[in-house]
Amino acid sequence: MNLFKKFYCRFYQFIMKIIIPFLPYRKPKLLDDVHDAVDNLKLNNKKAVLIVTTDNLVKLDNFCKLKQSLEDASIKFYIFTNLVSNPTIQNVEDGVKIYKQNSCSSIISFGGGSVIDTAKIIGARVVKPKQSVGKMKGLLKIRKNLPLFFAIPTTAGTGSEATVTAVITDDETHQKYTINDFCLIPHYAILNYKNILSLPKHLTATTGMDALTHAVESYIGLSTTRETRKLSENAVKLIVENLKLSFDEPNNSVARKNMLLASYKAGLSFTKSYVGYIHAVSHSLSGEYNLAHGFVNAVIMPFFLKEYGKCIEKKLAKLAWISEIAKKEEGIEISSQKFISWIEQMNKYFDLPKHLTMINENDISKLSSLADKEANPLYPVPKLMDKKELAKMYYKIKGEVN
Repeated sequence: MNLFKKFYCRFYQFIMKIIIPFLPYRKPKLLDDVHDAVDNLKLNNKKAVLIVTTDNLVKLDNFCKLKQSLEDASIKFYIFTNLVSNPTIQNVEDGVKIYKQNSCSSIISFGGGSVIDTAKIIGARVVKPKQSVGKMKGLLKIRKNLPLFFAIPTTAGTGSEATVTAVITDDETHQKYTINDFCLIPHYAILNYKNILSLPKHLTATTGMDALTHAVESYIGLSTTRETRKLSENAVKLIVENLKLSFDEPNNSVARKNMLLASYKAGLSFTKSYVGYIHAVSHSLSGEYNLAHGFVNAVIMPFFLKEYGKCIEKKLAKLAWISEIAKKEEGIEISSQKFISWIEQMNKYFDLPKHLTMINENDISKLSSLADKEANPLYPVPKLMDKKELAKMYYKIKGEVN
């Protein structure tokens, strides 16, 4: 990266770090169960609600309890399940149509990160009907309160129930991009481990590694605060102690509860301290090849942690000590390497590939441009990379360059 662009990126990030304490971040209010959500709807005199979810989740016991509780309270509900694995702008518009046709006044998202993100953008389109989803891309383009919004995560990974961010895919270009605004933070969240007991092993693994990516990227970046560092450290420790256990013992309630808490804490951390190149590259790859975001994060995380090298060794070593992957007496370098090795070992245990061989060489120029545009200057990464340097990472991830 040339000196002028480096200066611009670092100056932009420096200014952002200064103003972070003065920005209107907030946490969602945590509720115990779906009955509390319905009580809040009644308290706010909400007569009709849009529920954003997926077909496979409507069979869960807690979803049935939600429907029954709404019926008992005489609150009309309309279920929207028309979502693809990487939700698109068209999915959002379909949801907005149902919301308006039925005079809804609130939204409940019951699902993983993509479901919650879609519900966020549906809410944004409702309050900004003349503004297209494309025009919301980037920072603070909405600036208007969303309808009363409840997030009920059914995966332990994205932390979307706590963040200012929503991710969406353009139907035509397959470009995946982020929308960031404080109004996107849900008003309420329900962290109920019973919602993730039925999560398939593969999703348990990849969503858990997604949460780890959030915690690690926000920790090694240059915009951390005492609060976000503590959140990331707690999240990493919980993930190291509970992810494999959740994978091996799907009905282990303690492990599931801890993974939901880890995901939430990692979400709180990265919504203030941001992520980095792992996410920027992951967004480009998952959008282009219709891959799950958490899956891509898990595979490419070791490549970037190794690439950052010495500049993150102390931080990775501390995470290794806190999570007991390594001991302090082993020193910074070895402890840091052990932390990366643990990630690689987990990927292997979860039967995830070491490389993403489906990457088409002809796509790399476009993909690296997208990643460069997303990450620079916003993401306070420990080591800056331009388009050409990022392109080399795609070749490494593909397995063609060591």
